Amino acid sequence: MKYKVSLLSCVLLWSPIAGAAAAERSPESYPVRPIRLVVPQSPGGATDFNARLVAVPLSERFGQPVVVDNRPGAGSLIGTDLVAKAAPDGYTLLGISSSITIIPSMYSKVPFDTVKDFAPVALLSSYPHLVVVHPSVPVNSVKELIALAKAKPGALNFASAGKGTPTQLGAELFKSMAGIDIVHVPYKGGGPAVTALLGGQVQLYIGPIATVLPHVKAGKFRALAVTGAKRSLIIPDLPTVAEAGLPGFRQDAWNGLLAPARTPPAVIKKLNAEVNAVLKMPAIRERFAADGVEAGGISSAELGALLKSEIAKWAKVIREAGIKPE
Repeated sequence: MKYKVSLLSCVLLWSPIAGAAAAERSPESYPVRPIRLVVPQSPGGATDFNARLVAVPLSERFGQPVVVDNRPGAGSLIGTDLVAKAAPDGYTLLGISSSITIIPSMYSKVPFDTVKDFAPVALLSSYPHLVVVHPSVPVNSVKELIALAKAKPGALNFASAGKGTPTQLGAELFKSMAGIDIVHVPYKGGGPAVTALLGGQVQLYIGPIATVLPHVKAGKFRALAVTGAKRSLIIPDLPTVAEAGLPGFRQDAWNGLLAPARTPPAVIKKLNAEVNAVLKMPAIRERFAADGVEAGGISSAELGALLKSEIAKWAKVIREAGIKPE
């Protein structure tokens, strides 16, 4: 009898433990515990802003905390690799920027494969850059800028936030498509690059709309065009680069979410649906729109296709610009 009682006690003790484990493994019950959202950059940047903006309403919808965990270092490789090697259960996610599509071509040793080691989840937002010049530059359009650069090869300098950053590669793409020679001057971050343009040490910068638009409104920069596929809602009178004289040019910056590869498709589907529901909230859309940012809302498969196309695009730009991987 004692044996039977002990056995029954073990069964009763094990049942809730086994039930909890089964619930955690079941995509239908996901999530049953907090979700960690790793941002591989320091707090305060665009990736961090996007992550924190959606984390709170996502927590409310899931009934579980979505905790933003900043893991900067090594050009975002540390935090990104952490998620690549995390358990594929949906409880560790990665906040990304479009810069992740540059990594495969900019680093000779990358500890992860941007495509194979991650499952695309959702696109959070997208936004164009602005082509801006110092007021002393005698141009008022993209066509005039190209004409000036062709008339004076090597005389114009453009700033960037550093080697291999989107602010360099956007200008390199512009150079290549326009057939012009302008000189790259790299700085240690977007702030110093903007300061250099304000001081007239460089003549051109192609940078994030939220960063440079205040200086355009203050009359300290002259805006020539937006780099996206369509005009910006907050400066609708400004043409796209493609409209203004360089057909086919496009550079969009964007932010999104990835999960480790082999995360169950049902979990990815649920995450995508819930994130897209958050992105439809008026308060979220209005907050994005205030900075000239458009909320995402595409499928995980569409994000996967975007990743692959952008990796190929920037690999070509980097190769043709002669930029050597680090």
